[in-house]
Amino acid sequence: MSEGTEARDAGATRGVVVLGTGGTISGKAGDAHDNVGYSAGLVGVGDLVDGVPGLDTRVAAGLRLEVEQVAQVDSKDMSHAVWRRIAERAAFHLNREDVAGVVITHGTDTLEETAYLLQRVLAPSKPLVLTAAMRPASSSEADGPTNLRHAIELACLPEARGVLAVVAGTVWAGHEVRKVHPYRTDAFSAGDAGAIGYLEEGRMRRLRDWPTGEPLGLAVLAAEIWPEVQIVVSHGGADGRLVDLLLDAGVQGIVVACTGNGTVHDDLRASLMRAAREGVAVLRALRHGSGVILPGSVESLPSAEGLTPAQARVELLLRLLATMHRA
Repeated sequence: MSEGTEARDAGATRGVVVLGTGGTISGKAGDAHDNVGYSAGLVGVGDLVDGVPGLDTRVAAGLRLEVEQVAQVDSKDMSHAVWRRIAERAAFHLNREDVAGVVITHGTDTLEETAYLLQRVLAPSKPLVLTAAMRPASSSEADGPTNLRHAIELACLPEARGVLAVVAGTVWAGHEVRKVHPYRTDAFSAGDAGAIGYLEEGRMRRLRDWPTGEPLGLAVLAAEIWPEVQIVVSHGGADGRLVDLLLDAGVQGIVVACTGNGTVHDDLRASLMRAAREGVAVLRALRHGSGVILPGSVESLPSAEGLTPAQARVELLLRLLATMHRA
C-alpha cells in the first residue's frame, strides 16, 4: 500500500482505489440550500467515501476500498503538475494485481480535459472512472454520494476497461465526455457519440464498446516544462492580433475554436497560417459541442475532428510532449 493510502477493509480480496482531487463533489457552503456560492475542494476523499450510502453492504460482501488524496483543488485551477500526479498515481494502482479498478473524484469544470489526457496517456485495460458533482457536499441536494457509489460500482465490473466518466447514472467514454451545462446535475454529454451506457439498480446497461487505444505512456509527461499551448476563438470581428502576441511570447501550439464546419475568420486565418509557417502547431476545433469537422472544407489548417477546443488543446499538448520525449 502506498504512503497516504488508507484501507477501508484490509481483509477483503477485491480492491477499488478512490483518488481524491477536489472539486465541487468535495465543496462546502455555509447554507445547505446554497448550490452556487460554495468553496470547492474542502472535504477529504475519506470523508466522501464514508458518506456514500450502501457501501457498508458492499464492503461486507468482499469489496476492499482504499482512499488517497492526490490533490485538493477547484478543477478550474487544474495544472499540468496535478495532471501528471493524477496519471502517476492512477497508473501505480492500476498496475496492482489486487486492484480491480480506480475511481477519481474530480471537479466538473475540467473533467473533460483530465479524462481525455488519461485515456490518451494510459488507455488502461482496467476501469479508470472519473466522477464529479454539480452540488457541493454540504447541499441538501448533494449528488456526489450517488455519483461516487456509481463510480465504485463501475470500477468493480470485470468487463469494464478504459477511462470512463459517470455522472447522474450515465456512463461516458473519457475521450468523448464534455460538460454542456453549468447547473443541471446531468451536465455532461459526448456530442454525437452518445453515452456508453447507464447504471441502473447496480447494473450496467451498455450500449456500445468500452474505450480502447494505444497508450502514449507516462514517460510523455516527464518533461519539467511543458509546451505552451493556447486557445483563440474565431468570431465576428476577429483579427490576428492575439496570435501575433502569442508568437511574440514563444507559444508552441495554438488551437482555434472555429465557427461552422471548422471555418476561421480571414483576418485570423492569415495570422494562424503565418504561425504554422514559423513552426507553431495549429489545430482547428469546433467551438460548439457536437458534430465533427467534415473533410473537404477550404481550410488548410489541420482539424481536431470532433474534439472540443479544450480537448484539442490537450491533444496538441500531448503531441508536442511526445515529440520532446522522442527527441
